[in-house]
Amino acid sequence: MIDAEFRSEERFSRLSLAFHNKKEKEKVVTTVEKIVNKYPLKADIHFSDIANDRSVVVIEYHDDINREAGEIFEEIMKTLGIDHCD
Repeated sequence: MIDAEFRSEERFSRLSLAFHNKKEKEKVVTTVEKIVNKYPLKADIHFSDIANDRSVVVIEYHDDINREAGEIFEEIMKTLGIDHCD
């Protein structure tokens, strides 16, 4: 199961997607790359290992004055079948 967490502050937005295995990682990476590359707003993307044999991809947008990242994050979550985030 892929878990999502969203955080937003003034001109900054971040979506973190945690996954358990290689199949989930491939699905997340493929989806994120496909969707992020459709938009002119450029993201910083980081991967990290976390507890319990899980990993996370973090997608961050800085200087997001017009809050464009929200649309991008919603498309990513919808494509991955995630219906809520923390």
